[in-house]
Amino acid sequence: MGSVQRYKTTQGTRYLVRYKKPDGTHANKRGFRTKADAQQFLAEVSVSISKSAYIDPVDSRVTVGELAATWLLDQAAVLKPSSMHVLESAWRTHVGPRWGEVRIDAVRYSDVRAWVTEIARRRKATTTIRAYGLLAAVLDVAVRDRRLVENPARGIKLPRKTSKRRVYLTHRQVDLLASEALHPVLVYFLAYTGLRWGEATGLRVADVNLARRRVNVQENAVMVNGAVVTGTPKTHAARSVPYPEFLDDLIRAQLSFKHPDDLLFGDGADPQRLPNSRDGWFAAAVRRAMRIDPTFPRITPHDLRHTAASLAISAGANVKAVQRMLGHASAAMTLDTYADLFDDDLDFVAQALTSARQAATLIVHEQSQPASPHDAAAAQRGLPGQSGAEPTSRGI
Repeated sequence: MGSVQRYKTTQGTRYLVRYKKPDGTHANKRGFRTKADAQQFLAEVSVSISKSAYIDPVDSRVTVGELAATWLLDQAAVLKPSSMHVLESAWRTHVGPRWGEVRIDAVRYSDVRAWVTEIARRRKATTTIRAYGLLAAVLDVAVRDRRLVENPARGIKLPRKTSKRRVYLTHRQVDLLASEALHPVLVYFLAYTGLRWGEATGLRVADVNLARRRVNVQENAVMVNGAVVTGTPKTHAARSVPYPEFLDDLIRAQLSFKHPDDLLFGDGADPQRLPNSRDGWFAAAVRRAMRIDPTFPRITPHDLRHTAASLAISAGANVKAVQRMLGHASAAMTLDTYADLFDDDLDFVAQALTSARQAATLIVHEQSQPASPHDAAAAQRGLPGQSGAEPTSRGI
């Protein structure tokens, strides 16, 4: 399988290991100070080859940046432009500058951990997790390609994401916001259908079914690098979403003088852009509503999606119906996302258990009551008494 040879250098005697790789070519590694070290290396190589676990050192000399370039191209083929934009940004900002020129066999667990700690100190947990996930995914490819024995980035403890407190508007607050908004119909539509901004602004006239009061969500218009890109909905699946009857006239007004291929909202040609979070028309409407009603919360357009879930659940809609309306992958996801909206159900469970226990206790109490003296005497004579006991027959 291989051999160990001695040779002389200016620093003294060194040992060279020669061995045959699985593909039949020869390789060598020099510089061992003792024969024992050289023999141990040869033994380890021989075992790895016999177990089909051999990693060619030449393959490990590729840089993280070289592998990442291929990995990002692969992701671009399967991810939406908006998701791809986030990955590319993470590579340019965090991963590439630190690891782009580093050979994959030089990546150390402790170095990755220190890098993650540094990002977490300056950025939010979401940014840290995304950057770490990108590096780990690229190194996973190196392991699958048999360039590395194991991924040195795996097993690092990451910061926890803290969920933003959700805000739910009441019916009255939705009315107030709509009355102060530049586009009141869109406010009502988002608050009572739960569509994402891109899904609502991607709707076309042909997607509206007036007879059933439903819209067919088939497209999603999202902002990527300053341009609106239209694609499939977030889950890649079309869905039918109902809207309440009181929106009927407002929706019909949006359809006026438009062709089936025109967009439902806006001028019919270009999707409405998400308003700026500081000085856009939506933020301005929120500020005016807060001046009118001091209890009005500061919200974003996406909070109207949460409002739709809240209003539907409080109206008695079951979880499965809410899941389909929102386009969640499963009812479990809806429950996890809006667990706080089901606190009243927990109160109902407690009340139901109390009622059940009281009923059971009452039955046990009635069954344990002793019979009256008249009933006991009648039972001994085999005659019916007040308890309704059946008469007995002495001949049986």
